[in-house]
Amino acid sequence: MGRRDVLAGAAAMTGAMLTGTASAAPARAAGTTAGNGGVTGPLAFTNVTVIDGSGAPPAPGMTVVVEDGRITGLAPTGRIRLRPGTRTVDLTGKYLTPGLIEAHTHSDGPEAVVAPLYALTGVTTVREMWGKPVHHEWRDKIRNGALLGPRWVIGSPIVDGAPSLWTADVGPAVEVRDAADARRVVRQVKRAGADFVKVYSRLSREAYFALADEARRQGIAHLGHCPDTVRIAEASATGHRSIEHLHALLLATSRHEKEIRRRLAAVRIDPGDPSSLSRYHSWFQQVHPLEWQAVQGYDRDRADALFHTLATHGTTIVPTLSVHRTLELPDGVPTRAEEWKYLPAWQVESWPDQLAALTGGRTPEQAREIRRIFQHRQRLVSELRDAGVRLAAGTDTGTGYLVPGFALHDELALLVAAGLTPAEALRAATRDAARLLGLSGVGTVARGQAADLLVLDADPLRDIRNTRRIHGVVVDGRWIPPQERSRLLADVETAAAQTPPPQEAVTVTGCGCGGHP
Repeated sequence: MGRRDVLAGAAAMTGAMLTGTASAAPARAAGTTAGNGGVTGPLAFTNVTVIDGSGAPPAPGMTVVVEDGRITGLAPTGRIRLRPGTRTVDLTGKYLTPGLIEAHTHSDGPEAVVAPLYALTGVTTVREMWGKPVHHEWRDKIRNGALLGPRWVIGSPIVDGAPSLWTADVGPAVEVRDAADARRVVRQVKRAGADFVKVYSRLSREAYFALADEARRQGIAHLGHCPDTVRIAEASATGHRSIEHLHALLLATSRHEKEIRRRLAAVRIDPGDPSSLSRYHSWFQQVHPLEWQAVQGYDRDRADALFHTLATHGTTIVPTLSVHRTLELPDGVPTRAEEWKYLPAWQVESWPDQLAALTGGRTPEQAREIRRIFQHRQRLVSELRDAGVRLAAGTDTGTGYLVPGFALHDELALLVAAGLTPAEALRAATRDAARLLGLSGVGTVARGQAADLLVLDADPLRDIRNTRRIHGVVVDGRWIPPQERSRLLADVETAAAQTPPPQEAVTVTGCGCGGHP
């Protein structure tokens, strides 16, 4: 919600997509965006405490050497010998972590705003969950040095059943009706350059299992929502790489699962309704009672068995607590925030009305139930961690009240509030997220890794909110110190202020499944 579709009116979904694949190798930027801010030769960050993302204890008094977009040296400052001509940056009292990885985004808006915001907030890699041609364009520009931004792992358009929860007013989605259709779509999106197939909620069983089999044959990951017709354990066994949000987990851990599945199969969406916002409101209204029934029937033995299955198959859960909180606790959303200035004013001003459209009409009793549902989601996150299920940090950025880059820092705080330690939350946005994305060259601070780094003024392991206390960032080897970072953020603010409103009303887009009114 609250996100403008920059490709509104674009018709062909996969045929128009530009090619390009994710890569762990660093992009080679040209001009002043290259390397160490345009300065050649190695750069050494000295006297810094390194939190390497692996789970190892913090290492104080370290030197990290960066050259050609890679970490080429890592050792205690007193024991490392620097090459002649190496520039040094003294980071005494600072903390250095891997660049953060945002595992669930729907990036939309002007490129001069969205792409730099990720990088300047220390989010150096993103996974795009609804791939569109513009995301491939941005990735190409970043690789060519024409745009400051993160590494981009880009999914297919949403692949859903018929009728989909999405309509043409928000952009391209694919409605799959049978197994043959599902196999064709997998081949099509792979040819179009998608890094993975984004699975959605209303796929039939026949279509889902055909899609999963064809994805395996084609060597492309499938992930996203667990369809309503498929049990999570079944999806996990197919190699479903990650399950987004916590809706399906409520159902799968309830002793009422069989009855709820029967009722879920009876949920209907009007295929003649041309508005995604209207379809989602209808969907939410019908699904909320089912989620409440699921929570009331929570069965710890069923949960333990399921979580063991997820851990065994290596299925990652991306909780997206940020969007759950927005839609399930709307009374708690802020009335203003400092980072909102980095988005167009007309976009920010649209959020309250759109949130009201999605969550309005709740009775006091429903509001209490939904608050309990959110608390139960937090409990599930803690239990997933205890069971050894991998978690990755993602926000559903693109939804109202979530600002690119900044939202991930809030997600880390929500993960800690749900029971993770700061170190565990940080790993969910670094090493573990990198494993989910299949990127071996990012996510930790180690020799040979990509030089995507975040330098902080305070210890994030003492207080996870310290990830917001950014001193500087290293983006593909380019060091952006405090003054330059402030200047670049000011440029983003100016670009946002100069972005005109769309010709048509702002529409709801994105996953939108984080909560149910």
